[in-house]
Amino acid sequence: MTTVQQPAAPPAEEGRRADKRRPRRLRPVGRHDLALFWFVIPGLVVMLLFHYIPLLGNIIAFQDYQPFIGIMHSPWSGFDNFSVIFNGDDAFLKALVNTLELTLIQVVFVFPVPILLALALNSLVSESVKKWVQNVLYLPHFLSWVVIVALFQQMLGATGLLNLFLQSHSLDTWNIIGNPDFFKGLLTSQVIWKDAGWGTILFLAALSRVDSDLYEASAMDGASRWRQTWHVTLPALRGLVILLLILRLGDALSVGFEQILLQQQAVGLDSSEVLDTYVFNNGIVGGAWGVAAAVGLVKGIVGVLLVLGANKAAHFFGEEGVYRS
Repeated sequence: MTTVQQPAAPPAEEGRRADKRRPRRLRPVGRHDLALFWFVIPGLVVMLLFHYIPLLGNIIAFQDYQPFIGIMHSPWSGFDNFSVIFNGDDAFLKALVNTLELTLIQVVFVFPVPILLALALNSLVSESVKKWVQNVLYLPHFLSWVVIVALFQQMLGATGLLNLFLQSHSLDTWNIIGNPDFFKGLLTSQVIWKDAGWGTILFLAALSRVDSDLYEASAMDGASRWRQTWHVTLPALRGLVILLLILRLGDALSVGFEQILLQQQAVGLDSSEVLDTYVFNNGIVGGAWGVAAAVGLVKGIVGVLLVLGANKAAHFFGEEGVYRS
């Protein structure tokens, strides 16, 4: 009985296998790399001072915190501050429901808008028209929420342009700004108008990297514009869409603090209170610092769990996600 010997692997392939088995060593830092580190240091300092060191303040979630005696002397209360969460406080539950509703609305209706705008802009033939449309769409992003809310009040308020037009034609007026039933739709329209154009930047950058030969090959095979979009364009955006969706889930329980706070008085707390405004109204305004910190801490933990879960789901479907496990 003769045995067939397997051909020896080429030296190059053996070298690649050895590289995979050999632990990678960090490249020594050279003199030219130090300049890059100097550029990174200011950003690291800002992150440390305004993001990581303030995390230590979450300790007041386990204290009966009083600002005039400070963290070091405030008595410990254990998990008493979390009772509004575990015992189902009515105000907290209402804020949680409103937050989840707004999150679902914005994921379904706001998140796809930049993708659709990027596809529409990418289909424009004239570069001058495309740049003009981009500039018009980008402009609202640079306006503050104070300005945007004021513009919407001037247009849709009780004495706004819409109602003045309806009154001049003897028609019934609409109280859109102060109507709780319209509040979530109003918030959604404001977010789309302000940030949808700016969100197209990443998608347009991804579309610019698609090889034009793919479109030519699909056209030669008889593919229509719709089939080219479905089989060429959308697969090129899939990784970016999943990445941004994961990041959006991590920030899912934050649905626009400043935007909502500016319009909360007009519609009342029942329809406008969300977790962020609940923390502000109970902590800064109401003085319940420990309860507000407990709610904020739980919100942050839930956001981290959502990111980890969504990232695992992305790996399951063959995408890289935010990081590789």
